[in-house]
Order: sequence, then C-alpha cells, then structure tokens
Amino acid sequence: MEGAVQVEELTSGASGRIIPVFKNVHRSVFSSASIRRALIFFQSIIPWFVFHLRRCRQHHHRPPPPSSASSKRKFYFRRREIEEDVLRRRALAEEIQMVKSSVDDDWGSQCRATTSLFFGTGRNALFCRSWIPVAGEIRGILIVIHGLNEHSGRYADFARQLNSCNFGVYAMDWIGHGGSDGLHGYVPSLDHVVADTGSFLEKIKSDHPGKPCFLYGHSTGGAVVLKAASYPYIEDLLEGIILTSPALRVTPSHPIVGAVAPLFSIVAPRYQFKGANKRGIPVSRDPAALVAKYTDPLVYTGPMRIRTGHEILRISSHLMRSFKSVTVPFFVLHGSADKVTDPLASQDLYNLAASKYKDIKLYDGFLHDLLFEPEREEIAQDIIDWMVRKLSFHHS
Repeated sequence: MEGAVQVEELTSGASGRIIPVFKNVHRSVFSSASIRRALIFFQSIIPWFVFHLRRCRQHHHRPPPPSSASSKRKFYFRRREIEEDVLRRRALAEEIQMVKSSVDDDWGSQCRATTSLFFGTGRNALFCRSWIPVAGEIRGILIVIHGLNEHSGRYADFARQLNSCNFGVYAMDWIGHGGSDGLHGYVPSLDHVVADTGSFLEKIKSDHPGKPCFLYGHSTGGAVVLKAASYPYIEDLLEGIILTSPALRVTPSHPIVGAVAPLFSIVAPRYQFKGANKRGIPVSRDPAALVAKYTDPLVYTGPMRIRTGHEILRISSHLMRSFKSVTVPFFVLHGSADKVTDPLASQDLYNLAASKYKDIKLYDGFLHDLLFEPEREEIAQDIIDWMVRKLSFHHS
C-alpha cells in the first residue's frame, strides 16, 4: 500500500529497533501533527479498553452465546495448527547431526550425545540436548541458553570443543523455539524462560552431583542467564556465567513506542509487524555462517511479535537498573562492531557489577554472533580458559 510506514527488517537478535521499527519515522509518524493525533487516539481507546475489560468481567460467568461456536472452532483449528508445527519442528530438531567426526578425530566414540524433553513452566515440553564425554573425569558442566529466534542445535561445534577439554554440555530450546512447544518465534514471558533455565539447572545438578556448573547465554539468552543468576538460590548452584553479546541496553525507537508497548502487548500480543527478517543487520563476518543461519528451518525469520519485543524491552530495563547488585562470577564477551546489541552496555556491566570475580573481553571489529565468526574456535577457547581459571581459583 502506498504511503504505508515501512518497517525496518530485523535480525534474529534483540536490538534497539525491535518494536516497531520505522524507517521513515521522523517524517511520517512523529511529526507534531501525528503526535497530537496519536494522543487523541489513545485518549479515546483507553476508556474503550477499560470498558471492554469491565464487560468481560461482568459476562465472565454467563453461558456463551450460540455464535461463540464459530470462535471455538477457529481456536481449535489454530491450536491444532500450532501443535502440528511443533511436531514438525521437533522432528527437524531430532534430525540434526549432533556429533560430526572429522578425519582428525573420532568425536562420535568419545561423546555420548542425546536429546530429551524437559517439562518447564506450564508443563510445556522443552527440547534439550546433551553432549557428555565418555572418557576421563568431567571437569564441569556448561549449560547453553541460545539467543532469540535460534535453537540449541546450532551449538554442536561449540560442544565438540568443550568436550575435548572434558566439559559436559547441555542445551535447552526456549518455548516457541527449536523443537520446543509453543508458537514459533513467540515468547509470552521471558520470566518463564528464566524460570525454565533455573529448573533445568537444578535437574542437571541433581544428575551430576558435585560437578561445577556454568550457565552460558547468547544475546537475549545472555539477559535470561544474567537475570536467572540474580536469584540467590540459582547463584548458589553456579560456578559462574558466560555472556556473549548480551541484550542489556535495548531501547525502543521512540519514547512513545515504549509507552504504548505494554498496552499493545496485552491487546494484540501475537501481532506481527510486516517485514522480512532474512536480510538486515549482519550478525557474522562469515558469509557461510549467515547462509547456514538464515536457511535453517528451525531459525525463526518471520516478523517479530509485539509481546516478544515488549518482553525484551522489559528484561533489558530491569537488568540495566540492577548492574550494581550483580554478584555472580561472570565473563562477558562482545564484538566492538556489534550492531544488534550494545557492547558499551557490557562494559557498563563489568564496571558496575559487585562481583568479586569478573572479566570482560571486547573483540575489535567482531559482530554479534561471536561463536559463528571466522575466529569462533579462538573465542570458544577463551571461554574454556576462563572456566578453567575459575575452577582453579575456586579450589585455591
């Protein structure tokens, strides 16, 4: 449609352009006249919204009218459609080759790779993976929490490198991601993802008593891990956390967007802004890695849903206010050329956190997906070396 506001294309990470992102915003949306019209609109819609809520409460216990049968059928078919998509995605997740042996080694004989389902918040089935070395004593366990719109199967090469240093690896797909339950790419609550992360950690600790555990989170997964570690009972289970390109300073494109996002996330939580995500801000300097990511059927590349974007804004805002209260040992890594999340926010976390054991490494010129950059093995080794140092420090 001519004259429509263009929506900027998104990547799979959280950025300052997540809800909504308008390319011609300064010309068409936030002129003084359009702001006045917007204020008039919201003044009129909010009373209607309150009135509608009251009516819903009044009629909550009344029998549904005959016309509701059509709505029930639509809900049933939509639910069945989501369930069928979950089964399709889960089958794809199971087909991913978790162990890729090369001519130089035989990782398949040195690792026990398995998949399983873990039941999280609301009894949602979450798809999980594990890579456990079969020879030698396990030094520790690393739990991978992936970033927005991706999935745990992308971290097999990272798991291989960790296994070679006798670290076991577990990974969990969030709700709405990979092989897990839920509408693909939709996150109704990041607090639920935080809770699922804590519960998953508790299960792994019970399966490996006495083994030190680390949490790893990328991008929005880094925000999830940092918030999970802010709870004392979770921090007590951890040896430390590792964050790559964490989504710590995510801001809306305009203050009005931030003001109305909570309302629209309730009224139309699953609404998608038109626009494609397959192109957009580059997340790796490796062309092959970009092709692999955006042709992966388990990587969500559709338009972002309102509630998902609002949840990212909400957790980011909470974490920014809480840097000084962070006490968990951590290692934060960020590319200086990252255009998806803010490397300066990672520097602020390092500067302000109260943690006694903390480290930061900024990679000059690197982009967002650090473990998929050309130097991925060196970055993974930096993470392994930090965990080894932390274990030595703990036992010294």
